[in-house]
Amino acid sequence: MKHRGIVMSRKGMVASAHPLISSTGIDILKKGGNAMDAAVAMANTSGVVLPDMCGLGGDVFLLYYDAASKKISALNGSGAAPEQATIDYFKRHGMNHIPNDGILSAAVPGEVDACLLALEKFGTMRFADLCQDAIDLAENGCPVSEKVARHLHTDYDKILRFEGLRKRFLKNDNEPLAAGELYYNPEYAHSLRIIAEQGRAAFYEGELAEKLVKHSEKHGGLFKLEDLKAMKSEILEPISVPYRNYRVFQTPPVSQGIIHLEEMNILNQFDFSKLEPESAEAIHLMVEAKKLAFNDRVRYFGDPSFVNNPIDMILSEEYAKKQASAIRMDRSLPIIDEIPFNEKGHTTSFVVVDSQGNAVSFIHSISASWGSGEEIEGCGILLNNRLGSGFNLTEGHPNCLHPHKKTMHTLVTYMVTDNQGNLRWVGNTPGGDNQPQWNMQTLCNVIDFGMDVQSALETAKWADAQSSNPCGSITNVLKIEKQIGEEKLKQLQAMGHELKVIEPYECSGASQLIEIKENGVLFGGSDPRADGCAMPL
Repeated sequence: MKHRGIVMSRKGMVASAHPLISSTGIDILKKGGNAMDAAVAMANTSGVVLPDMCGLGGDVFLLYYDAASKKISALNGSGAAPEQATIDYFKRHGMNHIPNDGILSAAVPGEVDACLLALEKFGTMRFADLCQDAIDLAENGCPVSEKVARHLHTDYDKILRFEGLRKRFLKNDNEPLAAGELYYNPEYAHSLRIIAEQGRAAFYEGELAEKLVKHSEKHGGLFKLEDLKAMKSEILEPISVPYRNYRVFQTPPVSQGIIHLEEMNILNQFDFSKLEPESAEAIHLMVEAKKLAFNDRVRYFGDPSFVNNPIDMILSEEYAKKQASAIRMDRSLPIIDEIPFNEKGHTTSFVVVDSQGNAVSFIHSISASWGSGEEIEGCGILLNNRLGSGFNLTEGHPNCLHPHKKTMHTLVTYMVTDNQGNLRWVGNTPGGDNQPQWNMQTLCNVIDFGMDVQSALETAKWADAQSSNPCGSITNVLKIEKQIGEEKLKQLQAMGHELKVIEPYECSGASQLIEIKENGVLFGGSDPRADGCAMPL
């Protein structure tokens, strides 16, 4: 029994983690904008509505489907490490890892450059026409959502430590704003207006850039104007693999979309037609594929400007067969490598399909909730903490810190076409390192088990990660929602999985999914674990 019905339309559709974000997208489609116009407007609104997750100080990855040519393009809008951010710098200052918050945790923000480039290449409207909802909410008051209110409590100690956050989200008695109360960020509205008037230069060379560098210097950071001027988003060829009778597309490195595709490639070696939806056997296969793929992320991948990423090898049929041969149905795989795992990434994503069939799968983030905690004085912009959450300080590692290097990124986003190149599904999910495994679950639900888009997002969700036990050794722990059923939980335990059983719909995430039916009707689904919705034109 679904919590929600399928949303349907023949003209256009959006799905996001918040109704105000979806409303913005539909408004732009009504005004004649295309999918990319709507996506950029939704990104602007989400930076205000979900300030703990995203904004102008973060990064962007996206896929764009052009219906006329059936071509899919990828965009990497992630920022690099500053020139002075070196392994030696941190070790000389007595640090064995990059701080997880504060000014030293921030990479160059890529969002502004990414959105402007996306509009230039694929959009039809001006940025100034796409930030009016965001400006209105920031200036005249944005209701604090239930999810933001929760993060104001769970991250309370962090908010207290940073003056900008404290002044904006805590009352005079230092009590957090409650759900439904209004917060204001007129400085953010001013920043959007400056970008609308002056374009990219405003953020990377002009007034906003100067304020960022001044803030960095005041708080002991490493940013220089040259670091911001060097920011350059890239339009790239997506990476893809065949899966059953479809093709799955993903964002290429530095996005870890490669991990999602490796998982699908491994699963392609097994016959799921004999398995039941949500069965212990199906979950076991997906968990084991996830383990193998994540081990390859640690071993091989980094910024392709610095590292030779073995994409062709990892996505080859031969390698998929080799990986699949390591999976046993009667037992789970042992620990192969110790894998750093980031499930604290607080991100938002959304999908858009317009009346012409063009589509966008868009994901953006300031990394951890409230990013670095550093709000640029006079700008209202929270900086990301991607440097701290992404890089390591191990010399020679593919993902070690280096000036001007981009870290491997948790952000991934996908599309699926049929064998004629027609778009069938456009989807994504937030969730740090949970993204590749939740996207895998969703695609298995719709492709292997024939679920509709809403059912696919409402099935029991799980997330596998390594954890330290009381003895100090590392084990894999499978966090799984209890509605899967006692019998299946016992079967998974018998296969060797260590379980952490959680309440129904407690696994977090905010997956979004639109299906394009053969008759052109759009079916939209939105994860009930978040506040959002699919909305039709």
